[in-house]
Amino acid sequence: MQTRMRSEIQEIPDAVDRLLTEGSDRIETAAAAIRALDPRLIVTVARGSSDHACTYLKYAAELLLGIPVASIGPSIASIYKAPLRLDRAVCIAVSQSGKSPDILDMTHACARDGALTVALTNNADAPLAHAAHHPLSIHAGPELSVAATKTFVTSAAAGLLLLARIGQDAPLEAALRALPGQLAQAVQLDWPEVRSAIGPHESLYTLGRGVTLAVSDEAALKFKETSQLHAESYSSAEVLHGPVSIVASGFPVLGFAAGDAAEHALAETADLLTENGAQVFATSTEVKKARAVDHVRSYHALLDPLLLIASFYSMIEAFAVSHGIDPDHPRFLKKVTQTR
Repeated sequence: MQTRMRSEIQEIPDAVDRLLTEGSDRIETAAAAIRALDPRLIVTVARGSSDHACTYLKYAAELLLGIPVASIGPSIASIYKAPLRLDRAVCIAVSQSGKSPDILDMTHACARDGALTVALTNNADAPLAHAAHHPLSIHAGPELSVAATKTFVTSAAAGLLLLARIGQDAPLEAALRALPGQLAQAVQLDWPEVRSAIGPHESLYTLGRGVTLAVSDEAALKFKETSQLHAESYSSAEVLHGPVSIVASGFPVLGFAAGDAAEHALAETADLLTENGAQVFATSTEVKKARAVDHVRSYHALLDPLLLIASFYSMIEAFAVSHGIDPDHPRFLKKVTQTR
């Protein structure tokens, strides 16, 4: 029987298409308000997969708009009650449920301290949606599997459309319009060679660089959530500053590369780790010693990470099922995590 996770992965293309069609007007309203503010800082508030979406948006905002982006720990408000200087700042809060108390507290605090607040959520009636100046639905539809898949992709796509509208970036917006069709191709890839290489191993690394660091982080989380594997995510630069020491013969490594200026650097690290005996796979044809895996590229390099994570989701669902693990019900986890 097909898992809920698999069904929701297959829904990703339609969910993104729905977002682009039905969410466009509200996103334009928020973008216009942000353009009028002319912010000097963007802060993000999120946890888990939503925080990985914020990492993705951090790189995108800094590259597209030249605005620095900082992640604020929700405990600054929920536990420490500390005020922040957020005049001419934008706060982007991301939560698929919109119900976590600490995310809500931090969003309220950002508004109190002078920020224009934007909420990306899958629940238009959630407390977070009511707390923000500009609530934006990600239009993912019901997501029943505990492991987030389509809500990660739609959160990231919604945020990227917002950035494209702020910068009035027509080429990026055109590339976004083509994304659903490319996602339909990406979810068909499930990397059997990667699944085979992981085999009996209980630990592995995922790598990213620049815009793909977020999907490396998301992949490492999904290895833990769905397959009970110990996976650690690193920048392909950072992995050489210590973590490389435990890469023994056969150690699995999965590198995520987009078609941008960081691809060559990641490919070089992948090849180096291969020389050290690791089993390294990368979404790049630039590798010479590591193994390139099939991947779909977009019309804009900033969108490549979303296509890569869609293929990864298909891979990890297949891996979990083949090992007798139910990815819909990870141990000790609930769909909505409420932290303070």
